[in-house]
Amino acid sequence: MITKYLIISKEILPDYFDKVIEAKKLIDSNQVKGVSEAVKKVGISRSTYYKYKDYVFVPSNQLGGRKATLSLVLEHHKGVLSNILNIIADKNGNILTINQDIPINDKAIVSITLDILDLSITLQHLIETLTKLKGVASAKLVAIE
Repeated sequence: MITKYLIISKEILPDYFDKVIEAKKLIDSNQVKGVSEAVKKVGISRSTYYKYKDYVFVPSNQLGGRKATLSLVLEHHKGVLSNILNIIADKNGNILTINQDIPINDKAIVSITLDILDLSITLQHLIETLTKLKGVASAKLVAIE
C-alpha cells in the first residue's frame, strides 16, 4: 500500500534521525517554545531538523497500521474541500477527522486524518492526485500509523 516508505532499524541510521524525532516530540508536547530551543536541546542544527522533519516518523504500536494524517493548503474557492473528500471516498479512504483553519490571504490549511486500510491506490499516489487538483496549493503526509 505504501510503496515509498521503508521500515529500517534505527541501529543502522545516523543518530540525527532520532534527534529529529526527539525535537518533534518536544515541540508537539510544548516542552519547548519553538524549533530553535528544541534543536539546541537535542543537539542538531535547524537545517537538519527542517530537512528531515517531514520524512521521519515513529511507527505506532496500534495494530493494523491504517491511519494517515495529511496537511493541505487550499485556495479559498467553493468546492475545493468537497472535491478532495470525494476523491478520498472514491479511492476507499475513510475520513476520520477534518480540521480546517479560516482562510488567510485566500489560503486555508486543512488537516485530514483518514483510515487507509482499504485504500485502492497507494498513499503516495493519493497525495499526488490531491496535489494536482485545482485549488490545492500543497498536500503532504504529516503522520502515519
